[in-house]
Amino acid sequence: MSAAVGAALKKIAIYILGDKDKRGKLFVAVGSIAAGFLGLMCLPVAVLSSMGSMEIESPEIDKSLFNESAIMAGLDSEQQAQITDLQNQGQAIEDAMTNAGVRSQTIKAQLIYMSYFDEVQNFNAESYANLFAVAPNDSDLIAAINSTYGLEIDYDEYMRSYTWVMNSTINEYMFSDESTKNCADLAAWAENAYISGWGYMSGFIGERNESDRIRYADNAGLMLGYLNYDSTEKVFTSDYNTLVYTEQGGLDTMPETAGIGLFDGSQHGIYVGNGEVVFSSADCGYVTKEVVSSGGWSSWCTYEGVDYPQEVTDAVESLNGDSSSEN
Repeated sequence: MSAAVGAALKKIAIYILGDKDKRGKLFVAVGSIAAGFLGLMCLPVAVLSSMGSMEIESPEIDKSLFNESAIMAGLDSEQQAQITDLQNQGQAIEDAMTNAGVRSQTIKAQLIYMSYFDEVQNFNAESYANLFAVAPNDSDLIAAINSTYGLEIDYDEYMRSYTWVMNSTINEYMFSDESTKNCADLAAWAENAYISGWGYMSGFIGERNESDRIRYADNAGLMLGYLNYDSTEKVFTSDYNTLVYTEQGGLDTMPETAGIGLFDGSQHGIYVGNGEVVFSSADCGYVTKEVVSSGGWSSWCTYEGVDYPQEVTDAVESLNGDSSSEN
């Protein structure tokens, strides 16, 4: 494959993966596009593995090509069967990940399968999903997948691909309750921003910057992005322009609940459990994570617009906290 074709496929991959409607049916279609135009079958997301710091521009392509019937019409019967099989396996993986209690990792599971499993025989989605359910981290997950399926997935290569894919979209599988704005999903939102490599940029709340196609959020914008994100329409609204918060007490009074806000007097973070906090840092230039005790976090807070569980309500009532602030 020529360098020009490779670059084009990378742009097409980002274009598809950045649009939920296209990704939903055509996540597997980068390979089919290559097949239709070039007479070969490429893995759909393998083109992302060597992206590095490549600058992504909006692809100059005919958007009418990106519908299932148009793509399938350009393939021979064998290629159509391959695409149909990939689509079926993608759905089987989604179902298995949901049943295993790790629905939020569905895109990760599909990405790994589509990138590396072309030679794997007798694939079982349930057994595959179980590896994600028991792995304590991605490094152990990749090691387990390599051992189980006789693969040689390079962890750094996988991380480059995964970060680029996740940065190009908002993970639809991470929300536990899309009908409300709740602290559990706020924690998931923060974790996703960290995993996806969001950068720090003033005035951003999670949108992609048109110049470099990277997602950014400033410190308050990380929370405002969640409050403004419409997960049904897959767009950011302008319902919340200011982050309104209430400091409730010192960290020694904080309930062990993911999604609670932390405050150090100037910047906010989201507690994500296991003694860790995620926040968008102007000093670092990106969304980062640290152990709560290693930072300067001094109080915990709740945010207007976010629903909290009973244990948080009980803690607030016991503290009688009633002073509100804005950021």
